Amino acid sequence: MSDDDNSPISAREARRLFAGLKRAPALVLAVSGGPDSVALMWLAARWQRSLARGPRLTVVTIDHGLRREAAREAREVKRLATELGLPHRTLRWRGAKPKTGLPAAAREARYRLLAQAARAVGASHVLTAHTRDDQAETLLMRLLRGSGLAGLSAMASLSERDGIVLARPLLEVPKAQLIATLRRARIGFADDPTNRDTAFTRPRLRALLPLLAAEGGDARTLVRLAARLARANAAVEVLADGAERFLRLRDRGDAPQAGVRSFEAATFAGLPEEVRLRLLLRAINALGHEGPAELGKIESLLAVLDQAIAASPRAGANGRPAMRQTLAGALISLAGGRIHIAPAPARRRKGG
Repeated sequence: MSDDDNSPISAREARRLFAGLKRAPALVLAVSGGPDSVALMWLAARWQRSLARGPRLTVVTIDHGLRREAAREAREVKRLATELGLPHRTLRWRGAKPKTGLPAAAREARYRLLAQAARAVGASHVLTAHTRDDQAETLLMRLLRGSGLAGLSAMASLSERDGIVLARPLLEVPKAQLIATLRRARIGFADDPTNRDTAFTRPRLRALLPLLAAEGGDARTLVRLAARLARANAAVEVLADGAERFLRLRDRGDAPQAGVRSFEAATFAGLPEEVRLRLLLRAINALGHEGPAELGKIESLLAVLDQAIAASPRAGANGRPAMRQTLAGALISLAGGRIHIAPAPARRRKGG
């Protein structure tokens, strides 16, 4: 990638950005009409034409029903997609919109609709136009929320959602390069005013980025930090995998109980704290029925477990639980010198 963040993306650079996708049968391009996604569409179309046999491309625009201009912008995307020889679909997020947490709800709806569109056209991947700037903003948002190592790794170039691979081929690219690319090609794009609406967190952080850059914390530096944290996170995941296998080997003589995960408490207590947190998180998310557990609650649970184990190496050896707690729809207990994690009984409805 050129060091000049304001230079248009060349055909050669585009081939490198999309190289890992050329064997996919079909791809869905998520295009809103803003500069980033319009550049993604234009670059992907040019890349596909350069291949002897490339993936089928389908452009999908999600109309969230939140702005009057959205329908017009979707029509403009369709016009440009048609000029590029690409089929286009507009999908609408219907139904009532929440009064709080609207950006998160809109994001969930967007990815759900994109996954549906991908399955409908036989696409293995959905491509989004997240840029280096978006990655820097995501890191800052998660840092302020107190995310752990996994969250601070920010967005991955490839991830899975609803059975579809989400690909972010422009994650290394600054937004300024995409705008320069469109200007060189004389292609217009929409300006979404919500991107500057300081009622939302991301635009407020976006406004802070120039100040951080003046102190040396520019987008390039923040993205480098996210990559380093992702590298560290991957290493810890390998350690957690090994610890899980080690705990299973310790239980070789004991028949596993269906629907329950169980760890020898004393051995578990000897593992590094971050590994223990991940083992608990994995088990609770696998067996609980109330959605993903929050990291802060897992940390509190581990503190209670550690205290109970430290009180007696054979805590709960008499068969009565020395500790019993529910979290995210899972029941965690300490009995017989072992930690047990199982689905929690369903909550009783009030008035039932």
